[in-house]
Amino acid sequence: MSHPAYGTLRPVSPVASVLLQRNPSTMTLEGTNTWVLSAPGARGRIVVDPGHALDDHLSLLAEFGDVELVVLTHHHPDHAEAAPLLAERAGVPVRALDPALCQGADPIEDGEELRAAGLGLHVTHTPGHTADSVVLRLSHGDRDYVLTGDTVLGRGTTVVSDLGSYLDSLRVLSALPPAVLGLPGHGPELPDVARAAQDYLRHREGRLDQVREALRRLGDDATARQVVELVYADVDRALWVPAEQSVRAQLEYLRARG
Repeated sequence: MSHPAYGTLRPVSPVASVLLQRNPSTMTLEGTNTWVLSAPGARGRIVVDPGHALDDHLSLLAEFGDVELVVLTHHHPDHAEAAPLLAERAGVPVRALDPALCQGADPIEDGEELRAAGLGLHVTHTPGHTADSVVLRLSHGDRDYVLTGDTVLGRGTTVVSDLGSYLDSLRVLSALPPAVLGLPGHGPELPDVARAAQDYLRHREGRLDQVREALRRLGDDATARQVVELVYADVDRALWVPAEQSVRAQLEYLRARG
């Protein structure tokens, strides 16, 4: 069984399984990956990013076993909307970097180790997609895993709100050892997170060059929309709205550096 698989808890490793939410769109790809984590032999489970508040998805999560903790990689509704409902059903806390998302527990901190379900999750703050984005790293046996949220997707690229911070976050992930398995918020697993982050860096640098060229043609005061219409002319127009957000971040990045 491989991605995508709806309605079934799909094992990816001895400690990580994924339940794909049926909420496909241009932004969510096939849907949101809800990650269910548990050490072999442990009764409890950690649920990461329970997704939109859809009853069928919540009911399936409730059937899989004792939830000990709900963790969020960032605040977007396709990751976080169901968290308070699941936490209420299970009687467990919600933890996230943003205090507004937390329930019955303190916000997580950069560098913190979360302990639950027989596992330790190391938190790294990776702003850029959103200000509150985090990735979660865990080890089991001789394999390391990183839950990347929307910082790095299983395919395609992500929307960026702060390019400078995002490039720094990609550099952090690029420095990971080889063959760390990526467990993204959308799309299939990544066999090597560091390589994926390096590919993202090259892509962003290429886009910056395209935006610089667009400004030379359009003028320094060009709007994000004008740049999108030029740079993304060969891209499906359904993607122009999220592309405009990323271009706005690129323009802010370039203009701040003169």
